[in-house]
Amino acid sequence: MTVTPARRHSPGNGQRTRWLLGVILFVQGFGSALTEALWSTSFGVAGLLRGAGLPRWTDLAVGALGAVLLAWAQAVRGAERRARA
Repeated sequence: MTVTPARRHSPGNGQRTRWLLGVILFVQGFGSALTEALWSTSFGVAGLLRGAGLPRWTDLAVGALGAVLLAWAQAVRGAERRARA
C-alpha cells in the first residue's frame, strides 16, 4: 500500500475572486462616495452609476457589497485555518 503525503489545501478560485471583487467594490463604492462628497466629482463606479441615472446612495450599496464579500472571504479563511489546526 502506498501512502501519499497530504496535499496542502490552497484557496480555490472562488475564494480568490471573493477577496479581489470585495476589495474592488469596497474601494470603488466607498471611495466614490467619499470623493463625490468632498470634491463633487465622480470616478470609477460612481461615474458609471451617475451616467446610468442611479441615485447617490448606490455608491454606498456597492461599498457595502464589497464589505460583505470581504467578511465572507475572511470567514471562509478562518474556517479553513481552524480545520487545519
